[in-house]
Amino acid sequence: MTDVKYQARLQVLSQWATEAAGQGHLVPRMADLEAISAARTVEAPGVSREAVEPWLPTIQWLLKQAAFGVVDPHVQLPDELSRPVGAAPALQAVRADENSAPAPPAPPTMEVSLVAVLSPDTEHGSSEAVTVIAEIKPTPAVAKGPKWESEAHEQVKSAVQRFTRPLHDLLTRDANEGDTRLLITDMLCEGLGYDKFRDLTTEYMVRQDFADYGVRIDKQLIAFIEVKRVSQKLNERHLRQVQMYAVNEGVEWMILTNGQVWQAYHLTGGLPVIVNLAFEVDLLGPESLEEKADKMFFLHREALKRRRIDELWKHRAATSPEALLDVILSDSVLDIIRKEIKRNTGITTTVQTLATVIRTEIVDPRLRNK
Repeated sequence: MTDVKYQARLQVLSQWATEAAGQGHLVPRMADLEAISAARTVEAPGVSREAVEPWLPTIQWLLKQAAFGVVDPHVQLPDELSRPVGAAPALQAVRADENSAPAPPAPPTMEVSLVAVLSPDTEHGSSEAVTVIAEIKPTPAVAKGPKWESEAHEQVKSAVQRFTRPLHDLLTRDANEGDTRLLITDMLCEGLGYDKFRDLTTEYMVRQDFADYGVRIDKQLIAFIEVKRVSQKLNERHLRQVQMYAVNEGVEWMILTNGQVWQAYHLTGGLPVIVNLAFEVDLLGPESLEEKADKMFFLHREALKRRRIDELWKHRAATSPEALLDVILSDSVLDIIRKEIKRNTGITTTVQTLATVIRTEIVDPRLRNK
C-alpha cells in the first residue's frame, strides 16, 4: 500500500513499537501494525487481540497524533501510555552482555566524614571500645548540564533576588528614566554577565536617533535594548521604536524593559518583517524566583552567545494564535473535522463551509484582522 497517510500512521506506530520493545515490553507484530495503519483502527481484521489489547489507549492516542500530522509523537507519549494497561511503573531492567565490563557502582546517597576518634576511658573502667564520631549528610546533587550554564543561572538568580528591593524603591518614588537606566546597567553587568565597556554601547546612534543600548558579543551587534521609566507600562509604540533600530541595523533581537518588566522580541527580516515575543517576565510579579531566573537566563551573555533563546522564540512563533489558526484552517485539518461531523451527526459539509464558520463565528475578530 502506497497511501501517504497510511505510511505516516505506520511510521508512527513502528517507531513507538521499536522504542517500547527496547524497554522490555511485549508489543504487537509488524503485521498487526500494518493492518491497524491500513484500517485506521485497532479493530482491523486479523489483528492479534492478545498483543494489541494491553496497548489500546496508546495505539489510539498515536493514531490521533498521526492524523494531526504530529512528528515523532512517541517522544511526547504521556507516562501512563508508555506501558501496557495494568503494568505498574518499574525500573527498566538492562541485561548485561557476558563479556561487557561490570557496571560502575552507584554513587552513594549519603556522604560520611570523620569528625573525631575518642580513646577508651580506662580511668573510669570503661570497655576497650574506641568511639568514632562522624558527620553524615546527603551527597550533593550532581550538577546537570555544562558548567557555564549552571554558573550563569546562579548569577541571574542571585541578581533577580538582589535587585528586588531597589526595584521596589524606584517604583515607590516614581524614578525617572535616567535612574531606571542606572539599575538596568547594574542588572546587565552584575546579573547578566555583560562587560559595560566591551559589550554595551549606550546611546547607540541609528540614523538620526539613538538606541538606549547596543549589545555586542564578540564584536558583533546582536541586540538593542530600549529602556523606559520604571512606572511606565511597555506598549506597541515602544516596540515600534526599537523595531526601527533593529530593521535599520539588521539586528535580530530587541529587548524592552522598564526594569521591572522585561520583554524579548525576535525580528525576522522581510516584507513585511515578522516580530515574535520570545518571553516576558515581571521581576516584581507573582512568579517564583526560580521561574523568573529561568526566563532571564536567556538574556545572559553566555546564553545569548550560544543562541539558547532561538528555540524559545521558534516554539512561541509556532504556537502563536496566528500560526495555530493557519493550522486549524488548513485543508488537512478541516477535512478531519468534516469527517468527524459526518461520523457523529451524519451531516455532510465542505471544508470551505467549515473555514467560513471558524473565521466568522469562532475566531476573535482581533485575530482575524491581523
